[in-house]
Amino acid sequence: MFFRTLSGRFLLLTLLFVLLAEVIILVPSISRFREEYILTRLERAQIASLALLASDGAISDKLAEELLLTAGVFNVVLRRDEVRELVLSSPIPGPVVGVYDMRTASTAALMGDGLVALFAEDDTVVRLIGDPVQEAGLLLEVTMDTGPLRDALWDYAQRILWVSMLISLATAALLFLSVQTLIVTPIRRVIESMAAYAKAPEDARRIIAPNSRVTELREAEEALHNLQEDMTQALRQKERLAQLGGAVARISHDLRNILATATLVADRIESSSDPAVTRAAPKLLNSLNRAVNLCESTLAFGKAEEPPPRLSQFALRPVVEEVVETEQETSAQTANPVEFLVDIPAPLMVRADSEQVFRVLSNLVRNARQAIEATGKGGTIEISAKDLDDGSVIRVIDTGPGLPKRARENLFAAFQGGARKGGIGLGLVIAAELVRGHGGVLELVRTDEDGTEFRIWLPHGG
Repeated sequence: MFFRTLSGRFLLLTLLFVLLAEVIILVPSISRFREEYILTRLERAQIASLALLASDGAISDKLAEELLLTAGVFNVVLRRDEVRELVLSSPIPGPVVGVYDMRTASTAALMGDGLVALFAEDDTVVRLIGDPVQEAGLLLEVTMDTGPLRDALWDYAQRILWVSMLISLATAALLFLSVQTLIVTPIRRVIESMAAYAKAPEDARRIIAPNSRVTELREAEEALHNLQEDMTQALRQKERLAQLGGAVARISHDLRNILATATLVADRIESSSDPAVTRAAPKLLNSLNRAVNLCESTLAFGKAEEPPPRLSQFALRPVVEEVVETEQETSAQTANPVEFLVDIPAPLMVRADSEQVFRVLSNLVRNARQAIEATGKGGTIEISAKDLDDGSVIRVIDTGPGLPKRARENLFAAFQGGARKGGIGLGLVIAAELVRGHGGVLELVRTDEDGTEFRIWLPHGG
């Protein structure tokens, strides 16, 4: 329906408001027309009385009747020199039902009397009092019939209403065209752009180009433009992630087979009589097992989720020491090795997936070590933990340079929150997902030029 549209409702409101304005104007106009009508009758009556006085009353009855008919009144009373004189008179068809003194009438009274005269049902006789023109006397009184006045008022009102209707229609048409051009057409363009973009959001050519000259519409177009650009970029990134995920899954599948063979060889090495080999074999086997588990987890990542944690009660300190030992061996090969501090009570037990906890801590400690090494100076990484009433808290604190601004803004966003040059920003994303899988929270406590602190909270298992 037309009047459900923005244009239709605006057109209807325009018509209503213009008509309302015309009605507000009409009431004073009717009052003014009535006042002028009465003053004209008084002026004509004065002229008729002056004509009679100039002839010293020597006019015929027929001429007097014509003078009264021309003036539109029944009689004329003129007060001159304190003498009230009936100058002209004719039979009055009925009693006088109202007296209107035009000398003292207020604006409100004039408007009220105008409406009463307009909507009066019967013809009545009224007495009108006014000042003579050019001070030709002290007072002028006439009696007249209200019928002609009512007819004149209705004729005037109808003309005003017709003019008002024409003005309303012309104004509404101009406003309608203006709204169509300035508002409705740009809105339709935005809607068409949204519909076209929805059909192919990956097509950058379908992104709206802001060009409206109306400030509000321009802001809406710019907001839509930015939203479409972000969505198109996100869709492209998701497509690349899907392709990358497929490639990684295939690589992980083949790598898992290779690592299975390496595990068999490591089992044989473990039976060697060489003491050094015997000491290194368990570490080699653990590393190979973790690599196999990582491949299997990567294959599971193709389902867009990490496997659920396998909860068990275990001591946290040995897991942390294994992470530190691995990172120490890597750091020892640099000019300024990083110092590692472990502040975890030996009896502290947590209920979690030990392999996933190892991965989380390994990601955090590795990032901290690489950040410190990138400065070319030494530094310290401290891993501490304590047991609380509602869970266990693990802190990883380093004395590195702090995270760059881009990393802070996109800390847990895949491929956007890389904390170092060349990083792809997946480590913290995976770590946060693993912690959430335990019902816990991984958060950045602080990062500045003095270092960075991450906090892991793991709830007590049921």
